[in-house]
Amino acid sequence: MAFVKKSMTGMKDILPKEMELREYLLGIIQSSYKSYGFNRIETPALEDISNLTGGQGGDNEKLIFKILKRGEKLNLETAKKENDLVDAGLRYDLTVPLARYYANNSDKLISPFKSLQIGSVWRAERPQKGRFRQFTQCDIDILGDATNAAEIELILATTGVLSKLCPKNKFTLRINDRNILSALVKASGIEEKDMSAVFIILDKLDKIGIEGVKKELTQLGIDKEKVENYIAIINKLESSTDNKFKLEFIRENTKEILPDDCIDGLLTIINVVEECKTADFNIIFDASLVRGMGYYTGTIFEVSMEGFSGSVAGGGRYDKVIGKFSSKEVPACGFSIGFERIVTILMEENFEPEKEPVKKAYLYEKGLNDSAFIDILHKAKEDRKKGLTVLVTAMNKNKKFQKEQLSLQGYTEFTEVYREELKK
Repeated sequence: MAFVKKSMTGMKDILPKEMELREYLLGIIQSSYKSYGFNRIETPALEDISNLTGGQGGDNEKLIFKILKRGEKLNLETAKKENDLVDAGLRYDLTVPLARYYANNSDKLISPFKSLQIGSVWRAERPQKGRFRQFTQCDIDILGDATNAAEIELILATTGVLSKLCPKNKFTLRINDRNILSALVKASGIEEKDMSAVFIILDKLDKIGIEGVKKELTQLGIDKEKVENYIAIINKLESSTDNKFKLEFIRENTKEILPDDCIDGLLTIINVVEECKTADFNIIFDASLVRGMGYYTGTIFEVSMEGFSGSVAGGGRYDKVIGKFSSKEVPACGFSIGFERIVTILMEENFEPEKEPVKKAYLYEKGLNDSAFIDILHKAKEDRKKGLTVLVTAMNKNKKFQKEQLSLQGYTEFTEVYREELKK
């Protein structure tokens, strides 16, 4: 049977031109985040299946690529349920692995700990523009800081990075708090048991509109008067662009339900970010922002960018996750860049990375003697000391085509070395 040369659905081979762009962008991301004091770490691609199915990942838990047990542990004849067959899965994001990592290594880490992770994650979802089954996430997290200083620094660092990655694309940061979402539902008289379902419907507001939300809430079986109360509040908030007005309106309508420090905290985050931001973007309080992950406990935020539907970055506070792995709860907050979406935007715009140092290729004829080959390697070494990127490779029969392909990769200088003599 012939091998299949096409990559798996939802995954892709990356050609040199895109790889050059990706490496350029990753360089910006790493250097920028490190300038804020974030520490690069790495976690395994595989996690124990119980970690991935603990109710923290929302709908993403339905999209896990699960790994069968191996050897004697895999017994198809006696298996009665899925857990008898599966003991691990590919991570669907970097947050749950980070929580396990911190719980396992906290005695070796400073507190608060500022983490930088860049790695592949996997979700078995329907592929579409900018969305793959294997994709790269770039996460920064602050663990051990319960104050809103964590949110402020995460927002400032990530928006600063986004402005460097896509300097021509305008973007907006939307912010909300899971406690506000809950308070508005309770203030409308909707029962707590329906809260999760209400959030799922509200999260579709931009797709189905306010009437669509109203219709689905009614179909859910919620009392019509309570639905009307809830929709009236959302309509009032959607009608204004004034962050302070919206938050004060919520304070007034959720007395004895929502603590004042929740509203005050969001106002502080918004005001400080506005004063200290290095990038040009709008920050908007959005009462309909939900974020799908089940682990969020407080502030949530999301970035939308001109030229691309959906979000290009998102995150929030998840104070209860690390406690799932240890006896001690640790406050935590993170922000993740959707790297593949940024790459998609820039590829469509034919974005050209800043020019690298001169790229030079030594093409040597096959059969070259040791002395001549050593001479080439010495010359390449000296060129690299001067800051050049140097490739030493055998000369193909079709030398012209080879040089054309190398030119497309940015090589501008060529030295051809033959068995008989050295000549350019």
